[in-house]
Amino acid sequence: MAIKRPTLDRLQDVALSLGIQLSDAQAASYNELLQANFDAYDVIDAMPDYLPAVTYARTPGYHPAGEENKYGAWYVKTTIQGKPGGKLSGKTVVLKDNVCLAGVPMMNGASTLEGYVPNVDATVVTRLLDAGATVVGKSVCEFFCFSGGSHTSSPGPVHNPHRMGYSAGGSSSGSAALVAAGEVDLAIGGDQGGSIRMPASYCGIYGMKATHGLVPYTGVMPIELTIDHTGPMTANVTDNALMLEVLAGPDGLDPRQHAGQEAKPYSELMKAGVKGLRIGIVTEGFGWPQSDPAVSEKVRQAAQVFTKLGASVTEVSVPMHTVGPAIWLPIAAEGATQQMMKDNGHGFNWKGLYVTSLVDFHAGWKQRADELSDTLKITMILGEYFIKHYRGHFYAKAQNLSRQLSAAYDAAFAQYDLLLMPTLPIVAPPLPKPGASIEEVIARAFEHVPNTCPFDVTGHPSMSIPCGLIDGLPVGMMLTGKLYDEATIYRAAYAFEQAGDWKAR
Repeated sequence: MAIKRPTLDRLQDVALSLGIQLSDAQAASYNELLQANFDAYDVIDAMPDYLPAVTYARTPGYHPAGEENKYGAWYVKTTIQGKPGGKLSGKTVVLKDNVCLAGVPMMNGASTLEGYVPNVDATVVTRLLDAGATVVGKSVCEFFCFSGGSHTSSPGPVHNPHRMGYSAGGSSSGSAALVAAGEVDLAIGGDQGGSIRMPASYCGIYGMKATHGLVPYTGVMPIELTIDHTGPMTANVTDNALMLEVLAGPDGLDPRQHAGQEAKPYSELMKAGVKGLRIGIVTEGFGWPQSDPAVSEKVRQAAQVFTKLGASVTEVSVPMHTVGPAIWLPIAAEGATQQMMKDNGHGFNWKGLYVTSLVDFHAGWKQRADELSDTLKITMILGEYFIKHYRGHFYAKAQNLSRQLSAAYDAAFAQYDLLLMPTLPIVAPPLPKPGASIEEVIARAFEHVPNTCPFDVTGHPSMSIPCGLIDGLPVGMMLTGKLYDEATIYRAAYAFEQAGDWKAR
């Protein structure tokens, strides 16, 4: 099918959008000169897309309702059997609904994407199936993943299995809830500001955001390349480690990845114990205005378990941690506004697999922008203001400052093997009720990111592990390690898990 050629009026409109004024004569000349270029686009249009093959049989599944979806966490249920045998044989896994699963509906929490059906499997999907896991469906996530709560998704709120009517965290809300409820063994989440670790904390499960690029993001709807992460969410440390062994390593299609950074035998390395490890409790991780003293105390008590197990646990100050959220904000707001929204999801200027069907379908949001969630709208307005009036200056400066933030953490890592702080400064709050004010909706979405989002900017591996309950609601303790040192995080997490039931702490 030939590319539609522009009329002279359309060509002049395009020029004017760039600040270029063409006379009728110039437009006619340009149009004639451009014909050979349009012919080249015809050649590209006629060629295949060369997407990875889809090799496992599946059905589109169905949308469960009622008691079958008690927590509002399921988007689609289906069954895709993996290869017999393998590290994850017999394990069921649910995918966050920003992960492409060919032939199965995907809406990424957004009404504007409803009806889209991917034609490709994400790399993480293929690796899970190759390892013997059974994919059992897609989990509800926040509207285009722009909320740390669980109340903005178009299908409806996701409830915390520990207490109905309370937040499950976000944006990987359904993934955390289904693992915590025992409805699946494993889940895939995504993390650009804490969206694996935040729901893991609220729901009392284990959520690992590995080093940026260790797990291929191929076939997952991007938000912003420099902070995109995807990874495992599980009910125990062993499953988490096994899952990362399966997921990690270059796939040749994701420019976020670095050659030579392969998976390690995390499930064996985690058994080395913590004797001799140096763990630094980051002072600045406890002093946020919204910090609940009971949460801070619970995490400090949990940290002393490592002392009893033979680790050295002392306080460390990382002053730049307090400006980490400010550095993250322009990258997340301006970067996502440009790449995920204005550029229809994938954007430009990177090599890798582009899911063109997703680009095409997602572009429809521009005619339906009023449907976007308030959390996304306010982020886009912020991002566009600074893109338009400051030319992207602050995005660029924040990226420059990200190296200073990384250096600040690395300086601490010269003395410590792990850094420790609360994952979130609070426990799960009630879900906003229908008709809640915009102020409440926004507050419940963004109040919990200060400790998690800096490590999306720097790319350090970071994991939330459950460490206790306050009035029946889980508290998460976050362990952060050196780049590509997920093994040490697993050592500490496994030792803590084996030292006693976290619910009794």
